[in-house]
Amino acid sequence: MLDLVIDSRPRDLGGGLTVGRILPYAKRRMVGPFAFLDHMGPAAFAPGEGIDVRPHPHIGLSTVTYLFEGEILHRDSLGSLQAIRPGAVNWMTAGRGIVHSERTDPVRRAAGGPLHGVQAWVALPEADEEADPAFAHHPEAGLPTLAAEGIWLRLIAGAAFGLASAVVTHSPLFYAHAELAAGARLALPEEHEERAAFVVAGAVEHAGTTVAAGQLLVLKPGGAPELTAAAPSRLMLLGGAPLGPRRIWWNFVSSRPERIEQAKADWRARRMTMPPGDSVEFVPLPE
Repeated sequence: MLDLVIDSRPRDLGGGLTVGRILPYAKRRMVGPFAFLDHMGPAAFAPGEGIDVRPHPHIGLSTVTYLFEGEILHRDSLGSLQAIRPGAVNWMTAGRGIVHSERTDPVRRAAGGPLHGVQAWVALPEADEEADPAFAHHPEAGLPTLAAEGIWLRLIAGAAFGLASAVVTHSPLFYAHAELAAGARLALPEEHEERAAFVVAGAVEHAGTTVAAGQLLVLKPGGAPELTAAAPSRLMLLGGAPLGPRRIWWNFVSSRPERIEQAKADWRARRMTMPPGDSVEFVPLPE
């Protein structure tokens, strides 16, 4: 069932944030609708330090930032102001265009502290690429979980493992956080065509291959491939129905190259609305 194993690659996003980039990858651009996956941290900020991801635009996708530790303050051009905390879900749909920033709250910055999480981009079906932008916050308590021998799992979005999340998505998918004790076995859902597991910590085995922390295991379609924890492990499980090829340029995702060119022109000309309360700084269009 093994398709390939992808190593994360370090990327400096500026503003005090270095990540491990997992998707897109040259040999695997997407898994289901998931077009982008970054592993943030774990980092430990000294008092006075934090992250400052300045306002930047998106089109044609939904973003979800999921934290294990720490806190990020989200602002966007819809007027949303929301602290992202561990176990909760902030699902932002860019559609035809949105601008957002992610920073450390001043009070938390003064104290310092940890930050650890994962950010994913979920491409939109062609019919929804120009949808109205939207933002939804789902607290930790509102997300379904399951517990079995040596396994704990929270379903972030979609449907899988006999659970269904209230997070609204635009195509069939699943996205979950799992904690496995050493020796625990977990089968990935067979109802989804494309599936992958990112090892945040620990290691898992599948069909004689050991996948270590910082690696993404991509599975072939069909069956219910089983993962065995070689050590206490934390995983992010994801996949769903493929949407067809997407172009990704900077923060823009689209099925149409001319739409990306339009988004470039709009951002260059400052025609996109900035987040209230964070409208002075911005990330310039890459040259």
